[in-house]
Amino acid sequence: MTRMTSIAPFVLAMTAVVAASNYLVQFPFAHFGLEEILTWGAFTYPVAFLVNDLTNRRFGPLAARKVVLAGFVLAVALSIWLATPRIAIASGSAFLAAQFFDVAVFDRLRKNAWWQAPFVSTVLGSMLDTVLFFSIAFAGAFAGLDALFGMEDGSLAFPVAFLGWQVPLWVSLAVGDFAVKIGVGLVMLAPYGALLSVLKPVPAAR
Repeated sequence: MTRMTSIAPFVLAMTAVVAASNYLVQFPFAHFGLEEILTWGAFTYPVAFLVNDLTNRRFGPLAARKVVLAGFVLAVALSIWLATPRIAIASGSAFLAAQFFDVAVFDRLRKNAWWQAPFVSTVLGSMLDTVLFFSIAFAGAFAGLDALFGMEDGSLAFPVAFLGWQVPLWVSLAVGDFAVKIGVGLVMLAPYGALLSVLKPVPAAR
């Protein structure tokens, strides 16, 4: 069984990535006219999938789930302080679902070409994460979460122009977020591939 001390660096990395992303998602990427499509959190969150996949490769799916759970608890606690309760709830729900899904997909594909498991699991996990997070955090249907904590409605449900259509701002942000996650996921294949010879699988830990 993998000891917590062995996966501690992965837990800390996961916590830092998710907490930072929950804080940065509150700030639009106000460059190149993308403030209604993108937030800064889109650039940092995909690193969570890299941490998850490296843990999975090194120690196996059981250890990866431990990192997800530990990172979840610490990150949500920090997110309540750095963001809002509603964002923390959205992040926690999306994080658990997407990262556990990532673990399952990665483990199923681990024997394929080296890039397939991390890329496919990241794409599918990012899709699930984006839908859950942005709908819970910013859709008008979940405004009751803000009211529950006595806070002002943080929904981003007002319409904006998007590809010739009018869509709620949170939908526009979700699409932009997902596109960046895929782009960053592709970039993350480079450090993943570079670390393959360093983080070799530990059969006893699986």
